[in-house]
Amino acid sequence: MSPFRASPGFTDEWKHFDLTVADGVATVTLNRPEKLNALTFEVYADLRDLLAELPHRGDAKVVVLTGSGRGFCSGGDVEEIIGELQRMAPAQLLEFTRMTGAVVRALRECPLPVIASVNGIAAGAGSVIALASDFRLLAESASFAFLFTRVGLAGADMGSAYLLPRLVGLGRATELLILGDKVGAAEADRIGLATRVVPDEELPATTDELARRLADGPALAYSATKVLLTRELDMDLGSAVELEAMTQALLMKSDDHAEFYAAWSAGRRPQWSGK
Repeated sequence: MSPFRASPGFTDEWKHFDLTVADGVATVTLNRPEKLNALTFEVYADLRDLLAELPHRGDAKVVVLTGSGRGFCSGGDVEEIIGELQRMAPAQLLEFTRMTGAVVRALRECPLPVIASVNGIAAGAGSVIALASDFRLLAESASFAFLFTRVGLAGADMGSAYLLPRLVGLGRATELLILGDKVGAAEADRIGLATRVVPDEELPATTDELARRLADGPALAYSATKVLLTRELDMDLGSAVELEAMTQALLMKSDDHAEFYAAWSAGRRPQWSGK
C-alpha cells in the first residue's frame, strides 16, 4: 500500500460493477447483462474513482476490464443517461462530458497495465474504454462501433479523436469516427485495433494468461513503460530521449534489475518482485 495517503480510506464496496482482486489481478466486470452492460452516471463515476484508487492499494499489478453476458459495453444507457441529458442545463452537460473524459484519462494515466477483455459488442463509450486500454483481447464474436455520429453527436468523444488515429492511422480513424460503422473482430485485428482475436470460448483463458504474465513479471518496468508511452505521445524526440534516460537510470537501481543480474549470474530464472 502506498504511504502517500490522506485521510479518506479506500472504498470497501463498489456498487455499480463487480470487482475482484486476486494474486495481483484486479478484475472489473460490468454487470448489467440485460442491457449489454450499458453505462450509467454511477458506473462512469465509479470507474473514474476506482482507477484512481487502484495504484495506491498495493494489491493490484494489472487491471482487467470485461462485461458479463453477451456484451462488453454498449455505451451510455439511452434511458438512464441520454434521456436525462435532454433536461440538463449546459453547465451540467459539461460536468457530465468532463466526467466521461476523466474515465479515459484515468485509464491512460493509471500506471497499471489495463487489459480490455472484449467478449461482445463494444459500442459508443464502450468502444472508447476498450480503445483507452493497453491491450484489447477480442473474442471472435466481438465488435466495435464508434457510433457517436449515429446519435447526432461528434464522433470525437472521450478522447477518441486523439487515441484512435495513433492506433490505426488518421485515414482509418476518420472513417470509423465519422461513419460509425460496426467493425468486426477480424477487421479490428487487420487494422490494428485488436491486440489479439481468439475463439469465444478461449477468451477467459487468454485473458487470464496475459494478466498472469503481467502480474508475475517485472511490474515496475511494465508500469514505467506505460507511463512513458503515454507521456511521450506529444514530446519532441530530444525530450523523449531525455525522459527515457532518466527513467532507465532510476530503474537500474531497482530490485528487479538487481534480481535479473543475480539470476543471470546464477543461471536461474529471475524472481520478479515488481520493485
